[in-house]
Amino acid sequence: MSLKRKDLLSLAPLSVEEITLILDTADSFKEVTGREIKKVPALRGRTVVNLFFEPSTRTRTSFELAAKRLSADVINFSPSSSSVVKGETLLDTARNIEAMQADIIVLRHPSAGAAEALARGVKSSVINAGDGWHEHPTQALLDLYTIRQRGLSFEGLKVAIVGDVAHSRVARSNIYALSKLGAEVRLIGPPTMMPWGVERLGARVYRNLDEGLAGVQVIMMLRLQLERQGRALFPTIREYARLFGLTGERVKLADPGAIVMHPGPINRGVEIAPEVADSLSSVILDQVANGVAVRMGILYLLSGAN
Repeated sequence: MSLKRKDLLSLAPLSVEEITLILDTADSFKEVTGREIKKVPALRGRTVVNLFFEPSTRTRTSFELAAKRLSADVINFSPSSSSVVKGETLLDTARNIEAMQADIIVLRHPSAGAAEALARGVKSSVINAGDGWHEHPTQALLDLYTIRQRGLSFEGLKVAIVGDVAHSRVARSNIYALSKLGAEVRLIGPPTMMPWGVERLGARVYRNLDEGLAGVQVIMMLRLQLERQGRALFPTIREYARLFGLTGERVKLADPGAIVMHPGPINRGVEIAPEVADSLSSVILDQVANGVAVRMGILYLLSGAN
């Protein structure tokens, strides 16, 4: 079974069945990552290009590992040392890459909609690895996988997404997917960090962290994206940490056994206290590990190798 689509640009158009297929496929590749020889020949002879116009460690490395474990050839493309600095457009760059027989292009770009524009102009499959403030579908899928791995059912699940929602592409992808799967999504943060009209996506907005955390099974903290804000959206970082930082005491307001998530990188002592990030309730490192298996599943399904 395949995704029956050329690209993975957003989770908004995916059906519950498609999301479940990706998670189920990741299950089979999770077993591969635990082997002594962590490699299968599923994408032998295929070429995957990581085209990253923004800095990234976790996502780029995760995609590179995923492709290599599927036996694909991998090219990491750096715009700073390419013809992009000479004025070449994104589409021209991608078409040149495609002319070199690239099968899948993984794109991270600072502009929302860049992945969709690229997908319309090339025959290669395009995977959105984060575009501006729009979406980050593979991060949300690995979040879903981590939640499911903990034995939690999505139907009726209470999930709190806390922090800079307005500038978070991870939050948007998770809102789309979790709502579609039947979860109750709570968005918690200051008004200046909450996108206008977000309630229309099916989420409930809270201004008070303690109130929003009551009884939730999943706490998903977001990084303060100071580089995207352009202006101060709160008085001081200390004030933000006091009002919206996750402490051990605040975790106790959630459901017993609640898990704590974070897409990284973590600002310790700001959005999350060190003792919480390193606690037994934290699944942050599980998210990183699961990202490889989930991205293996996505590459496999989009390649048509199945």
